[in-house]
Amino acid sequence: RGALMLRRYSIMAAGFLALVLGGLGAMVFFAPEQGQFAQCRETSIAGGSGAIGGPFTLTDHTGTQVTQADFADRPVLLYFGYTFCPDVCPFDNARNAEAVNLLDERGYDVTPVFISVDHGRDTLEGLAEFVSFMHPKMIGLTGTEQQLRDAARAYRAYYAVQDTDDEFYLIDHSTFTYLNLPGHGFVELFRREATPQQMADRVACFIDNA
Repeated sequence: RGALMLRRYSIMAAGFLALVLGGLGAMVFFAPEQGQFAQCRETSIAGGSGAIGGPFTLTDHTGTQVTQADFADRPVLLYFGYTFCPDVCPFDNARNAEAVNLLDERGYDVTPVFISVDHGRDTLEGLAEFVSFMHPKMIGLTGTEQQLRDAARAYRAYYAVQDTDDEFYLIDHSTFTYLNLPGHGFVELFRREATPQQMADRVACFIDNA
């Protein structure tokens, strides 16, 4: 077991680089945009927010089938990743959870959602353990390979599974967090460098101006 763990951690550096490159590969271009949320944005997505987001059918960590409509009544921070991710996903989801806590303190109810793109390893039990550790309100989602591809395509999220013959295979993936609002759908994305405080401030601005 010690040798296996050593092997796993020996590929962390390579995995981190792959994840960063995956995120860069999935970047979209930004351009100024006017509208009701203009004061909340540092940058906004060229082509309008309607170009990102869309229908999906997935299964939550309790085994219940859900669609995008089940989240349309609340603000949502949505992130694509996987529970076996060595460092990036835990860090990003912990950051999102802290932002949700800061928003809770201000009276804003925001739901963090984690979509696992690791269909092969992330069981419902493992997903439930991951999200419950991250935040009591976090919802974990998974699905068939095609369902995950469809959801990622809707959000222009990138992921690519590496060699699955290796027990500790990595998955390259983009690292954006998406903000959805009731009545608007997707309105903004957050990069990895955004702090919990910055996220909370901007999410509150979007909610106040929705």
